[in-house]
This record gives sequence, C-alpha cells and structure tokens, in this order.
Amino acid sequence: MEVITSAQNSKLKLARSLLGRPKERRDAGAFVAEGVRLVEEAVNASWLMQFVLFDETLSERGQSQVESLRSRGVEVEQVTPELMKSLSDTETSQGILAVLTLSPIPYPLSPTFLLIPDQIRDPGNLGTLLRSADAAGVDAVLIPPETTDPFGPKVVRAGMGAHFRLPILSLSWEEMVGKLAGLQILVADMDGESCWQMDLRQPLALIVGGEAEGASESARKLANEKISIPMTGKTESLNAAVAGSVLMFEVVRQRK
Repeated sequence: MEVITSAQNSKLKLARSLLGRPKERRDAGAFVAEGVRLVEEAVNASWLMQFVLFDETLSERGQSQVESLRSRGVEVEQVTPELMKSLSDTETSQGILAVLTLSPIPYPLSPTFLLIPDQIRDPGNLGTLLRSADAAGVDAVLIPPETTDPFGPKVVRAGMGAHFRLPILSLSWEEMVGKLAGLQILVADMDGESCWQMDLRQPLALIVGGEAEGASESARKLANEKISIPMTGKTESLNAAVAGSVLMFEVVRQRK
C-alpha cells in the first residue's frame, strides 16, 4: 500500500484545516475524530466518514478497525508517523484520524430534557458537559452563540462519543425560543432555589453558564427560575462541567 509522505497532500491539508477554526469546519461540512475509541464510536453510530488516515504505529485494535473500514468501502490512507504527529491534536497520537461529515442528529419531536451550555469557552468543559448529557439521557443540547464550537477537536475528544448519539444544535437566542415552548427554563445560579427542593420531573431546559461570567443576559431573560446546588464546604463555586453534571443527574434521580 502506498504511504502518503507529502504534507501538501489534499487530504492532509483538509484534515489540518478542520482541526483549526470553526469556519473551516462549517465551510467544509466536516470535522475530525481522532483516536481508536472515537473512530469506533463513529462506526458504531454509522456516522458518515469521508476518509480515514492512519500510520504504522497504530495498535492491533486500530488495525482491525482499519481493515473493517476498508472492507466497507471507506477511503483509508496510510501516512508517515511524522505527518500524523504534525496533524495530531494530542501529545501522543494514537495513529488514526477520521474526517467525518458534519451532519448533527435531528432535533427530537417533543423533548422533555434539554441542556443549554451558555458562554462555555473551555473545550474540555463543553466536551465533559456533552458526555454527561449523553449519560443523563438529555434529549438535545442547544449551543448559543457565545459557546465554543461543539465540533472542535478538543470538545469531540472530551465528549468521548457523545457527539454520535446526541442532537447538538448551534442556534441564535431567537432561534432557541421556538425550541423551548412548553418547557420550564432553569438557569444555574448560586442564588437559586436548591435543586433538592425543586420539582425537576416536568419538561425542562437547563442553562449552565460559563466558567468566568456565568450565564449571559440573554440566557437570564429566557429563564423562568434559578436553580442552585447546596454546598456545605467553603468553596464558593463549582467548575461549570461539574455543576452541570450534578444538576443533570439530580433531574435523572427525581425522574427515576
């Protein structure tokens, strides 16, 4: 099999651009999933793949994935380890990277549990929130304008496959209003009512604000009520991903 050795190869150039700015991903209608586990998750979800790049350092598990993809007609190309390392968004590349079509899962007909991560700018935090939302059975995640791109490489990696199971829609606040009809809209806030006292069994949307400034003015205007997490220690606040996860699982607990 021929090995790609040129950094100017069109597939490498595309993958490199997709690892960069959100605009490149939107324009190309594609994003990158890196690593054996993420590629497996994409395959399990029957996600549309444009092509896959791998190198000789790929593990046995990854190699069998490559063979399986090739047998399904997916375009698979081998590159040198140096080129893969230059592409990789991680410290140590796992030797495999897939370019996937950017086609989010359709919005559900009548959702009863939505997450709105507002002004979340840290990719790791957003990815963790998506992973928790997936685990908590959230119906869809609505991404407002001030939040980092959910299909950025670090977010996809931290999401651990949530992107392939969860409807994730980037919307303006005006567009969001139409999606929230009939839902109670709660914003996480230290001054809110305790999540242990509040009835979370009715259809709801949960807004979790960013690490620095909390929820935006637009989010607060949209919300009906504030919700908080009781804390008995001396810490004043929680990381956004932790706070969002605690609140989502309180919804799960009450609904069980």
